[in-house]
Amino acid sequence: MTSPLHQLAALGQSIWYDNIQRSLLENGGLAKMIAEDAITGLTSNPSIFDKAISKSSDYDGAISAFLAENPTADVKTLYESLAINDIQAAADLMRPVYERTAGTDGYVSLEVAPTLADDTDGTIAEARRLFATVNRPNLMIKVPATKAGLPAITALIGEGINVNVTLMFSLRHYDDVAEAYLAGLEKLVAAGGDLSRVASVASFFVSRVDTIFDKALEAIGTEKALSLRGKMGVANAKAAYRRFRQVFGGERFAALKAHGAQVQRPLWASTSTKNPAYSDVLYVEELIGADTVNTMPPQTITAFKDHGIAEPRLTQDVDAALATMDAVAALGIDYTELTETLQKQGVEAFAKAFEDLLANLDEKRKKILSA
Repeated sequence: MTSPLHQLAALGQSIWYDNIQRSLLENGGLAKMIAEDAITGLTSNPSIFDKAISKSSDYDGAISAFLAENPTADVKTLYESLAINDIQAAADLMRPVYERTAGTDGYVSLEVAPTLADDTDGTIAEARRLFATVNRPNLMIKVPATKAGLPAITALIGEGINVNVTLMFSLRHYDDVAEAYLAGLEKLVAAGGDLSRVASVASFFVSRVDTIFDKALEAIGTEKALSLRGKMGVANAKAAYRRFRQVFGGERFAALKAHGAQVQRPLWASTSTKNPAYSDVLYVEELIGADTVNTMPPQTITAFKDHGIAEPRLTQDVDAALATMDAVAALGIDYTELTETLQKQGVEAFAKAFEDLLANLDEKRKKILSA
């Protein structure tokens, strides 16, 4: 019997694994997921690497070997050595998917340092360096959709560097990111580049939207307000998908498509359910549609494989989704304020996760050096 995961793929949605661990790369775990569970991509972030490195012994041998050759290297250099080796290994495992889909799928994502979220030039320089160092065509560099990140996205796409745009929460973020991508494609075509070999996804965070809007609705506390809990995340994503179809069905993209350009697929991120009162597959079942990606952590993949229902719901009840957003606004809840708060909090959380990663790795480095 075809599993729900395979049914998602048949409906035009790619499943990317939101996790990385050296043992998973070496023991055949990821290869098995690619072969049996229709996994066609992988995403990483500092929190994931922190858990993988600090909470296991998987990397101890690699750390010892690195320090034996580079005893005076700083902790960031050590981290990059470990992360790049993992990303290269994952990209190699995904390479057949990349080739089979002609560069549409099979990507592995690596994030620029979150501390560069407000530094355009620094983001561009680090993205170039990481892309060259990893040296895999199916690498995506994660860049935040901040004010400083937007021109970096345009510059990198214009150079043929694949970009996973992260920390998107609002329709304005979506519009800005789509514009940055299209401008980058136009730069690339003007330079005579091959548009068919550059790809991008626009990572729209979902569950965190419900978390912050639910809190605002509960503060109001009326029957109407409480009835809207758990609905804004999906409504917001459906509205973004509607924008996606308008932008990439328009004349501007048609001219780029004639040169081989790919659409910038919406990617649903933060799809694990934070509120136990909601279905553990809520942010998968409600967000299924063509030309999209859902990046799922292990527990969400397991849950959807077990009891998920695959139906193309992204284009269903869109008017109702827009009505939900209007109803929330009518209660006096400021959509722009809350979504900008989410991005600001996201930048801060990612930066702290990166600092924690380096601090924990430094502790492990000191123990190994003193042993």
